[in-house]
Amino acid sequence: MVIDTHELGRRAGSMLEVQRDLLAPRGWQLELVQVPEGTPVELDLRLESVMDGVLVTASMSATITAECGRCLEPITDAIEVLASELFAYEPDPADEELPVLDGDLIDLEPMLRDAVVLALPLNPVCDDACRGLCAECGVRLDDVDPDHSHDVVDPRWAALSALQEQNPQGSATMEGSRAASSSPAPSPNREK
Repeated sequence: MVIDTHELGRRAGSMLEVQRDLLAPRGWQLELVQVPEGTPVELDLRLESVMDGVLVTASMSATITAECGRCLEPITDAIEVLASELFAYEPDPADEELPVLDGDLIDLEPMLRDAVVLALPLNPVCDDACRGLCAECGVRLDDVDPDHSHDVVDPRWAALSALQEQNPQGSATMEGSRAASSSPAPSPNREK
Protein backbone atom coordinates (compact mmCIF):
# COMPACT_ATOMS: atom_id res chain seq x y z
CA MET A 1 0.00 0.00 0.00
CA VAL A 2 1.98 2.96 -1.32
CA ILE A 3 0.74 6.57 -1.15
CA ASP A 4 2.13 9.47 -3.19
CA THR A 5 2.57 12.63 -1.06
CA HIS A 6 3.56 14.90 -3.98
CA GLU A 7 0.35 16.99 -3.53
CA LEU A 8 1.47 17.98 0.00
CA GLY A 9 4.52 19.73 -1.45
CA ARG A 10 6.50 19.41 1.81
CA ARG A 11 4.82 22.57 3.10
CA ALA A 12 4.26 22.35 6.85
CA GLY A 13 0.54 22.59 7.63
CA SER A 14 -0.76 21.17 4.33
CA MET A 15 -3.11 18.19 4.61
CA LEU A 16 -4.49 15.52 2.31
CA GLU A 17 -7.32 13.06 3.00
CA VAL A 18 -7.46 9.76 1.13
CA GLN A 19 -10.01 6.95 1.19
CA ARG A 20 -9.06 3.55 -0.17
CA ASP A 21 -10.40 0.03 -0.26
CA LEU A 22 -7.73 -2.63 -0.31
CA LEU A 23 -7.43 -6.37 0.08
CA ALA A 24 -5.75 -7.66 3.22
CA PRO A 25 -2.34 -9.20 2.55
CA ARG A 26 -1.08 -12.43 4.11
CA GLY A 27 0.23 -12.24 7.67
CA TRP A 28 -2.36 -10.11 9.48
CA GLN A 29 -2.92 -12.82 12.09
CA LEU A 30 -2.24 -14.30 15.50
CA GLU A 31 -2.57 -17.94 16.56
CA LEU A 32 -6.39 -18.03 16.87
CA VAL A 33 -7.49 -14.91 14.96
CA GLN A 34 -6.78 -13.31 11.60
CA VAL A 35 -7.86 -10.89 8.92
CA PRO A 36 -8.12 -13.46 6.13
CA GLU A 37 -5.96 -12.80 3.10
CA GLY A 38 -7.97 -11.04 0.39
CA THR A 39 -10.59 -9.67 2.81
CA PRO A 40 -11.70 -6.11 1.92
CA VAL A 41 -10.27 -3.44 4.24
CA GLU A 42 -11.74 0.08 4.32
CA LEU A 43 -9.01 2.66 4.87
CA ASP A 44 -9.38 6.36 5.69
CA LEU A 45 -6.08 8.29 5.70
CA ARG A 46 -5.12 11.78 6.76
CA LEU A 47 -1.67 12.94 5.63
CA GLU A 48 -0.31 16.06 7.31
CA SER A 49 2.93 17.73 6.31
CA VAL A 50 5.04 18.76 9.33
CA MET A 51 8.55 20.20 9.64
CA ASP A 52 10.35 16.83 9.71
CA GLY A 53 8.11 14.70 7.50
CA VAL A 54 4.55 13.52 6.94
CA LEU A 55 2.29 12.48 9.80
CA VAL A 56 -0.04 9.69 8.66
CA THR A 57 -3.21 8.94 10.61
CA ALA A 58 -5.14 5.84 9.49
CA SER A 59 -8.53 4.46 10.39
CA MET A 60 -9.24 0.93 9.20
CA SER A 61 -12.15 -1.47 9.40
CA ALA A 62 -12.05 -5.12 8.39
CA THR A 63 -13.66 -8.48 9.06
CA ILE A 64 -11.81 -10.96 11.25
CA THR A 65 -12.21 -14.70 11.62
CA ALA A 66 -11.19 -16.61 14.71
CA GLU A 67 -11.62 -19.70 16.84
CA CYS A 68 -13.04 -19.29 20.33
CA GLY A 69 -10.22 -19.72 22.83
CA ARG A 70 -12.52 -21.72 25.12
CA CYS A 71 -14.64 -23.96 22.87
CA LEU A 72 -12.94 -23.65 19.43
CA GLU A 73 -16.17 -22.57 17.69
CA PRO A 74 -15.63 -20.38 14.59
CA ILE A 75 -16.15 -16.63 15.09
CA THR A 76 -16.62 -13.84 12.56
CA ASP A 77 -16.45 -10.25 13.78
CA ALA A 78 -15.50 -6.73 12.69
CA ILE A 79 -12.48 -4.78 13.87
CA GLU A 80 -11.83 -1.02 13.89
CA VAL A 81 -8.19 0.10 14.09
CA LEU A 82 -6.61 3.54 14.50
CA ALA A 83 -2.93 4.11 13.78
CA SER A 84 -0.59 7.08 13.52
CA GLU A 85 3.01 7.26 12.30
CA LEU A 86 5.49 9.97 11.36
CA PHE A 87 7.41 9.34 8.13
CA ALA A 88 10.60 11.44 7.99
CA TYR A 89 11.84 13.24 4.90
CA GLU A 90 15.43 12.20 5.67
CA PRO A 91 16.89 9.30 7.71
CA ASP A 92 17.69 10.19 11.32
CA PRO A 93 20.94 8.60 12.58
CA ALA A 94 19.69 8.99 16.17
CA ASP A 95 16.49 7.03 15.41
CA GLU A 96 17.07 4.24 12.90
CA GLU A 97 13.56 2.84 13.52
CA LEU A 98 11.85 5.99 12.20
CA PRO A 99 10.27 5.22 8.81
CA VAL A 100 11.45 7.37 5.92
CA LEU A 101 9.74 8.56 2.72
CA ASP A 102 11.09 7.14 -0.51
CA GLY A 103 11.08 10.37 -2.52
CA ASP A 104 7.41 11.38 -2.29
CA LEU A 105 6.18 7.84 -1.67
CA ILE A 106 5.14 6.26 1.64
CA ASP A 107 4.85 2.48 2.04
CA LEU A 108 2.02 2.07 4.57
CA GLU A 109 1.98 -1.75 4.68
CA PRO A 110 4.30 -2.20 7.72
CA MET A 111 2.44 0.47 9.72
CA LEU A 112 -0.98 -0.99 8.87
CA ARG A 113 0.13 -4.58 9.57
CA ASP A 114 1.56 -3.65 12.99
CA ALA A 115 -1.57 -1.70 13.94
CA VAL A 116 -3.94 -4.50 12.90
CA VAL A 117 -1.96 -7.31 14.56
CA LEU A 118 -1.69 -5.34 17.82
CA ALA A 119 -5.46 -4.74 17.78
CA LEU A 120 -6.38 -8.43 17.34
CA PRO A 121 -7.64 -10.14 20.51
CA LEU A 122 -5.11 -12.57 22.01
CA ASN A 123 -7.82 -14.90 23.29
CA PRO A 124 -11.03 -14.42 21.27
CA VAL A 125 -14.24 -15.86 22.73
CA CYS A 126 -17.56 -16.58 21.03
CA ASP A 127 -19.38 -15.24 24.11
CA ASP A 128 -18.17 -13.83 27.42
CA ALA A 129 -20.19 -16.53 29.19
CA CYS A 130 -18.77 -19.40 27.09
CA ARG A 131 -18.04 -22.35 29.42
CA GLY A 132 -15.58 -24.07 27.08
CA LEU A 133 -15.20 -27.80 26.55
CA CYS A 134 -15.74 -30.73 28.91
CA ALA A 135 -12.36 -31.92 30.14
CA GLU A 136 -13.52 -35.56 30.07
CA CYS A 137 -15.42 -36.00 26.78
CA GLY A 138 -14.62 -32.79 24.86
CA VAL A 139 -18.20 -31.70 24.14
CA ARG A 140 -19.04 -28.00 24.18
CA LEU A 141 -20.48 -27.30 27.65
CA ASP A 142 -22.93 -24.69 26.32
CA ASP A 143 -24.57 -27.45 24.22
CA VAL A 144 -25.25 -29.91 27.09
CA ASP A 145 -27.30 -29.88 30.28
CA PRO A 146 -25.93 -27.80 33.16
CA ASP A 147 -25.59 -30.96 35.28
CA HIS A 148 -23.34 -32.68 32.67
CA SER A 149 -20.75 -34.76 34.54
CA HIS A 150 -18.77 -37.97 34.41
CA ASP A 151 -18.03 -40.59 37.05
CA VAL A 152 -14.29 -40.29 37.38
CA VAL A 153 -12.52 -43.11 39.17
CA ASP A 154 -9.38 -42.26 41.05
CA PRO A 155 -6.61 -44.12 39.17
CA ARG A 156 -5.32 -45.52 42.45
CA TRP A 157 -8.59 -47.49 42.82
CA ALA A 158 -8.89 -48.53 39.15
CA ALA A 159 -7.58 -52.08 39.76
CA LEU A 160 -10.06 -52.62 42.59
CA SER A 161 -12.92 -51.34 40.42
CA ALA A 162 -11.89 -53.75 37.67
CA LEU A 163 -12.01 -56.67 40.14
CA GLN A 164 -15.45 -55.60 41.31
CA GLU A 165 -16.72 -55.49 37.71
CA GLN A 166 -15.37 -59.05 37.13
CA ASN A 167 -17.05 -60.43 40.27
CA PRO A 168 -20.22 -58.46 41.06
CA GLN A 169 -21.19 -61.03 43.72
CA GLY A 170 -17.89 -60.44 45.42
CA SER A 171 -19.11 -57.05 46.53
CA ALA A 172 -21.95 -58.69 48.47
CA THR A 173 -19.48 -61.16 50.02
CA MET A 174 -17.23 -58.28 50.94
CA GLU A 175 -20.14 -56.43 52.53
CA GLY A 176 -20.97 -59.53 54.60
CA SER A 177 -17.39 -59.96 55.74
CA ARG A 178 -17.18 -56.27 56.67
CA ALA A 179 -20.33 -56.55 58.74
CA ALA A 180 -19.00 -59.67 60.48
CA SER A 181 -15.67 -58.07 61.23
CA SER A 182 -17.24 -54.91 62.58
CA SER A 183 -19.55 -56.70 65.06
CA PRO A 184 -17.89 -57.30 68.44
CA ALA A 185 -16.84 -60.85 69.21
CA PRO A 186 -18.77 -62.48 72.07
CA SER A 187 -16.77 -62.40 75.23
CA PRO A 188 -16.33 -65.82 76.89
CA ASN A 189 -17.83 -66.19 80.32
CA ARG A 190 -15.18 -66.86 82.82
CA GLU A 191 -16.34 -68.47 85.90
CA LYS A 192 -14.06 -68.84 88.84
